[in-house]
Order: sequence, then C-alpha cells, then structure tokens
Amino acid sequence: MWVGIFMIIGIGSLLMLALQVSDAGRGGGETYRLEARFDNIGGLTVKAPVMIGGVRVGRVADIWIDQEDYVPVVGMDIEKKYDALSVDSGAAILTAGLLGSQYVGLTPGFSDIYLEQGDTVELTQSAIQLETLIGQFIFSQGANPDKEGG
Repeated sequence: MWVGIFMIIGIGSLLMLALQVSDAGRGGGETYRLEARFDNIGGLTVKAPVMIGGVRVGRVADIWIDQEDYVPVVGMDIEKKYDALSVDSGAAILTAGLLGSQYVGLTPGFSDIYLEQGDTVELTQSAIQLETLIGQFIFSQGANPDKEGG
C-alpha cells in the first residue's frame, strides 16, 4: 500500500512539473494580438516568450509569410495588463544566452497613442544569425591582414 501511495505522489509530481515547464497549466487570462514583420525570424518558434526588459508579457501565437511581400509575420498574444504599449514601440528577435532559444523583445516607446488589438509594431529588428557574424568576421580578417613591422 505504501509503495502505491508513493507511486501516485511521484507521478502527480512529475505531471505538475511537466505542466509548469510547458506553461500548459497556466490559466492565461485575457490577451490582445499584435503583429510584427521581420526580414528574418531565425529560429523563432510558436509559443516563444515575448518580453519587456526580461519580464514575460506574452507569447508568440502564430508565424506566417505575408503573401504580398513574402516576409515573415509574427503574431503575438500580449496580456491585457500590458495594454499601454505605444505606437512607437519596437520589437526585436533576441537570443537568450549565446546558444539559447530565441524570443521577441519589446521596447516601449514614448507616444501617448497606444497599440490596440490587431495593430502592427512598425519598428522591428530581425534575428542576428551567428553564422553570418562569424563569416563576416573571418572574411574581414582575411581582407585586412595585420601589418607587422614598423
């Protein structure tokens, strides 16, 4: 009997841990949708966090290609309590750590006019690709070798 109780507690604990890690157990609350267009989204995925100054304010809800411009569009569900984002706010795709997962970082603006349901964040910065940076560094070193002597 004690082994059975211990097993039930263990399985329940693992289930709670799994729900916390996946955020599936979170009630969520009310949100509103914002969109942002980027030239390159890198490895950004659906359900990636949307953050302001390191504080999670929402999640990436959808990613698609605009059929007219053929650029990636990111749909973000932002919690209603953060509804005072001004129209001159910016969005950037950032990386958590050197090789960490990507997320959308919002930078609040200073306008008195606020973004509403369905609005588009106009100021965006695409994902920085580590491979591109390394390639630029290598080729810039090869093109301008250090001159010795003096």
